[in-house]
This record gives sequence, structure tokens and C-alpha cells, in this order.
Amino acid sequence: MLLTSLPHIARYIDPGTGSMLFTLFIGLLTTGYFFFKKILIKLRFMFSSGHVTANSEKLPYVVFADHKRYWNVFEPICDEFEKRGVELHYWTASPDDPALDMPYEHVKCEFIGEGNKAFARLNMMNARVVLSTTPGLDVLQWKRSKDAAWYVHTLHAVGSAAGYRMFGLDYYDAVLLSGEFQAEEIRDLEALRDLEPKELEIVGCTYLDVMADRLKSLEPAHNERPCVLLAPSWGTSSILSVYGAKIIDALLETGYEIVIRPHPQSLVAEKDLLDSLMAAYPDSDDLTWNFDNDNFEILNRADIMISDFSGVVFDYALVFDKPIIFTQSSFDNSVYDAAWLEKPLWKFSIYPTLGIELSQDQFPQMREVIDRVISDATLAQGRERAREQAWAHRGESVERTVDYLIEKHDELEREANRTE
Repeated sequence: MLLTSLPHIARYIDPGTGSMLFTLFIGLLTTGYFFFKKILIKLRFMFSSGHVTANSEKLPYVVFADHKRYWNVFEPICDEFEKRGVELHYWTASPDDPALDMPYEHVKCEFIGEGNKAFARLNMMNARVVLSTTPGLDVLQWKRSKDAAWYVHTLHAVGSAAGYRMFGLDYYDAVLLSGEFQAEEIRDLEALRDLEPKELEIVGCTYLDVMADRLKSLEPAHNERPCVLLAPSWGTSSILSVYGAKIIDALLETGYEIVIRPHPQSLVAEKDLLDSLMAAYPDSDDLTWNFDNDNFEILNRADIMISDFSGVVFDYALVFDKPIIFTQSSFDNSVYDAAWLEKPLWKFSIYPTLGIELSQDQFPQMREVIDRVISDATLAQGRERAREQAWAHRGESVERTVDYLIEKHDELEREANRTE
């Protein structure tokens, strides 16, 4: 009886739910894999020259950066700790992180290894407050250390908080935000997953404040011909994965200067795709590939951006006040936190006010589309609306971030002293 009823039950599982269940199943398997792998890593390190040991002294503040590209988020925070004369430990998984060359006195910058070596160190850390942009705490390799008291996530873009891979923020104690809509997304996910509410603090966006200050001292870029920046995200739904050579050909047909800036993760996750496209379209007078760690210069120079669901859209539109062309129809949210939410992500609802959506049937008219968007003065109103919603406390984010971290540290220290 039970067996014969299964096909009828299956009919009631819609594709989105089925995809979510499959993702959960894969997540459980992956978590188990990394749990046992973590044990093996510890054993291997303990029987080798690289012992995994916890710090005997509790560090007051630790910042962890899994890649040097997040230095733009953390540099102003480190500078503020240095200015206040407060001890901070900056741990990075990039051997060429710019932080390692900084002449700080109170900020101790350290390369802790790459990959599993870095996670082994993190999983044994002894710290009061930990700040990171890295999602997936206590989901895959990065586990909460029993000797770390408080984990804080800061977003590395002003887009949606539910845009991470599934369970990206679930096990943080607090999240620092740039807009109220991000808090609403997190609260909705907590309710759906029956999670304890996290502390949510709207502090603004450190790197946008810095970019805005840098822009004040520069003259507007003047190009002999329009400069078009193609700045995709990564993954199967990104522009380069979906359209590849087709969109590059269409852009070259415009006769404009084309700059392609792949997402840094593409260098790892989509290396074969990038290698093939770069071989087919080498640097020339009409097209260049950009991999600068600091994207400020190219964002300032570009007259228009074409992107998908990448957070760089808001860096460009909100700071440089320039229009975008976007693609989103191919976005598959089944592996993201967004799959749990009924309403679309905020960033997709705001995109139409910042520019126009591009479809493949418009490729033959690419130049006309670009010209129309560049000259559309009404889009400035949409950019201001997005600023109001996504970029709170402009110019105050660094002080608010560091104030939160110090106040939380002092609160935790008082609680620890009371229990001793």
C-alpha cells in the first residue's frame, strides 16, 4: 500500500522543493565528508611538523579573510583599529594579501595558510570576537571553535543577504548590514529554519564609503569612445557561462572599447571556460581582460556596465552614478538561500530602476541598446532610490563597525569575568 502511494506523493513535490531537498541532501553528505576530513587533517598535522594547536592566550579580535580581494572591506576597519590603538589580529588565506605589507603597530597581519591548513587553524582559534566575509560557517570546512566566543559576518556587497549559497549565514552570531531589507531577508530565513535570531546591526558599507571618498578627488573619466565593462558573477547562471562567445562577439560589433572583468572565483571554479575564452579573444585595441585586485580604476573609467547578479553592480551604480545593463532570466536560485523565500531578492527587484534587462535577441542591436541606456537621464532616480535602501549611514560605516566590535568584546569579557 505504501509503495503504491509513493508516485502520488511525488506528484506534490514541485520542482523548486525537489531541488531544495536535493541540495539539502548533498549538503548533509558534504558536511559529513568534511567532518571526517577535518579529523584526518588534525591527526596529520599533529604527527607532522605543522602542529594544530589552539592559542593559549585569548585574542581580543580576529579578522579572517579567505582571499585578498576582500582587503577593500577590511582595510578601513584595520586602519580604524590602528588609529584607536586597539590590538587586532588579521588572518588571511592569501600569501600575497596587501595587508601583509602594511606597517601597522597594533594590527598583527598573518598568513595562516591556504585551503585546509587555514581552516584547521581557524577551527582551533582562541578569540573573543571574530569578523569575516566568508559564508558557510559551521557548514563545510570552517567550524566554530569551542574557544571562540562570537562570530560576526560583514557583507562584502550591498546586495541581498539571501544571495549566498544555502545556509551561508545561519551559524553566525551577528551580521553587519548596509540596509534594512537585508535584515528582513535574514529574519525570514531564521523563521523558516527555526533558528535563534542573530544580532543584526545596520552599520553601512565600509568599502563604498572609501570608494566615494576616493572619487571626490578625481576628475570624471573622458574616453575617446564609450568604454563598456562586462563584469559577470560566476557559476552556471552567469553571463559568461550562459552566453560566452555570443555576447563577446556582439560587444565587439559595437566598435566600442570592451573590458571584461571576470569574477575572481571564476579563476578557480571556471578556469577551463576562462582559458578558452581568453584564447579565443586575446587582448587587443578593442578588448582587454581585467584582473586588478582593486576594481576602482576600471569602474571609474567605464561608461556603462553589463552584469548579471554580481554585487559589483551596486558598487558601480551607487558610487559612480552610472547606468547598467543586466541579465537575470537565467538565474537559478536552487542552491542559494533565496530558494527558501517566496518573494524575489531585493537586488532583482531594484535592477529595473538602474538600467534595462538584456536578452539574447537584442544582441544584434547591442550598440543601440548601449547608447539608449547611457543617454537615459531618468535612471538617475533609480540609482538614488537604491542608495537610500542599500547604503545606510554613508560615511559612518567604519566607526559604526568598530564601535560594534569593541562594545561586543567588552560585553563578552564582562560576562566571562562574572562566570569565573
